[in-house]
Amino acid sequence: MKKINIVLYSPEIPQNTGNISRTCAVTGAALHIIKPIGFEISDRTLKRAGLDYWDKLDVTYYENYEDFLSKNQGANLCFFSAKGVHNFTEVTYPETVYLVFGKESSGLPEDLVRENLDRTYRIPMKADCRCLNLSNAAAVAVYEVLRQRNFDGLSFEGKFGAE
Repeated sequence: MKKINIVLYSPEIPQNTGNISRTCAVTGAALHIIKPIGFEISDRTLKRAGLDYWDKLDVTYYENYEDFLSKNQGANLCFFSAKGVHNFTEVTYPETVYLVFGKESSGLPEDLVRENLDRTYRIPMKADCRCLNLSNAAAVAVYEVLRQRNFDGLSFEGKFGAE
């Protein structure tokens, strides 16, 4: 079974995590959150950003990166960083993939990026800009995986009104 997983390594901003939660809910991706977290999970801005999709969200929390690795042994990890050397569209994503993103202020730990440089991807942007917003980067990455899969399981039908 094909499964997309978004992994947030120590997120700091509740609105970004809320937006990513919503992206997960509407695409069927699972969300994995690695502590420490820079906010309370009950934070109303986190819930507000996810709106009414919380019941559709598959989320798992981990005490630290080692806990995540021990519970997801053999996971196909794809790291996303402004320090990545590969273009994120030049990889064929595996059936079950974990898209790993770092914290808003500093990204993924540098040693983690160095150890996984062959699996670290960059979303192209202007050279004089530091990085893309975390929730935007996660959405871009998820939709690239979905594009490669012909958006399998997603609807292309538009809806009018509150149907």
